[in-house]
Parts: sequence; structure tokens; C-alpha cells
Amino acid sequence: MNTILACVDEQGSPMAVCDGATWAATILKSPLTFLHVIDRHPEKASQLDFSGQIGLGAQENLLQELSQLDERRSVLAQEQGRQLLEGARARATMQGALSVDARQRHGELVDTLMDLEADASLIVLGTHEHKAWTTKRHLDHHVERVIRSVKRPVLVIPQTAFVAPGSFAVAYDGSAAASKMVEALASSPLLQGLSCHLVHVGADTAGMRSEVSRASQVLTDAGWTVQTAIENGEVEETLSRYVATHHLHLVVMGAYGHTRIRNLIVGSTTTTMLRSSAVPVLVWR
Repeated sequence: MNTILACVDEQGSPMAVCDGATWAATILKSPLTFLHVIDRHPEKASQLDFSGQIGLGAQENLLQELSQLDERRSVLAQEQGRQLLEGARARATMQGALSVDARQRHGELVDTLMDLEADASLIVLGTHEHKAWTTKRHLDHHVERVIRSVKRPVLVIPQTAFVAPGSFAVAYDGSAAASKMVEALASSPLLQGLSCHLVHVGADTAGMRSEVSRASQVLTDAGWTVQTAIENGEVEETLSRYVATHHLHLVVMGAYGHTRIRNLIVGSTTTTMLRSSAVPVLVWR
């Protein structure tokens, strides 16, 4: 259960994902597997299978040509995925990754990751950039579904180029889940040696100062020199501003809750940070 599992496709910043996954695999001394999933969504069927659009009296050769076109698209998708995987494997090897594998699957990305996550210690993926999007207010549904479904930490890389982090912020809200996240982070070598900021966005109370101090001590005992901060304001805006002001390279935060009601909440802190962050976000369970 120590493989780094990196998801690559043509839209999700494959070079950045490759570099981020290679960085993690090198730090953790873990094998690295690149995964490409050919995902046929039902809503795309009209683009892939035209047989249902043939009306009465259509010529048989037209139906055959459309069927061949569908087969050709499938072949091209497999070849494109193969080339992505080969390029990622070569790039990771050149950067020093010691054990690199590549897999191509057909199906849903989330289902595939849930099948493979038992052998993974970290999942890495990029956000999809769509030309129709004029802002980053929409979170790619693949990313959100993956984080809501898997039980492993997920490193989400939003930009087109990954830079190995030298510092990071831990988003801490004082909850039991956040405390478990801090303890899990403290037991991992992934971010050891980096500059650490423990940030709470909310009211500055004696109780919260005590919680922040306790969490800071956990990280200090694990070897970090920790700078703490309690900031007032909206979480997304305030945390993003803090990260930018202090030139931090990574945000660490907890995942969604798993109750049915919690999963229906729109605009949770995890979602808003993932869709707006200019730096990678490590979502830790």
C-alpha cells in the first residue's frame, strides 16, 4: 500500500501531474504508477455512436461508415492514452523515479481508482481546464467525485507547471477531523523539512488558540518549525490571500465529510479551495 497513483489525460495538465507525482514518489521512495482511463460517459454517446441517429431508409453503407468511425475514435483514444503514458513514464524516469509503471483502463475514473486504491498511498491528479470557463468557479466533477469517494490522500495540481514546494499551509478548523489530519500529516515524511504554517480562519477565541497550539505542538514534535496564524474572514478568500502573501507553495486540508447530508452541501471549504487555489492542494484523510 505504498504506490503513488497518478492520473494523466490530455486535459488534466499531464506534465504537471507527472512532475508532482514524481516529486512525491522520490520523497517517499515509492513506486509510481501512471493511470489513463478511457471514460465513456453516457452523455457523450451521441459523439461516439451515431447508429441511433439513422432514420428510416438510411443506406446501409452510411451506417457501416459511422460504425467504423466510432471504432476509429476508440482506437485513436487508446493510442493517445498510450502515448501520454509512455511520455509520462519517460519523463518520470529522467527525473529520477526508480520504479515506474503505466496502466490503461476503460471505464469510469472513480470506479477505477476505487479498485486500485488499496495499493496506493497517494493519488495525484490535475484539474481540467475548459475553454468555455471564464473563471475558476467551477470544480471539475472528476476531481470532486474522486475526493468524495476514495480513502487515500489526493494531491490536486491546478496549474500547468508543478514546482517542488518549499513551504506549505495547513488549513486547520479545530475539528476532530482536522486534528486527525494533522496527526496523519505528522506521521508522513512527504512534507518533512518544508516551512510549515498552521492557519485557522475564524474567530480568535481562547479555545481556538488552545486548539491551534495543540495542533502546532503535534507538528513541532514531528520535526517542523511551525508558524501559527488565526485570521478572520471568509475561508476561501482569507486562506488564499494568506498563502499568496507568505509565498507558500502548497495547501494541506481535510476532505469532505462522508455523511449523506454533508455530501449534499454545496460550497464546502474543500470544494471552494480546490476550485480557486493557485497552488496544489493536498487533501488528507
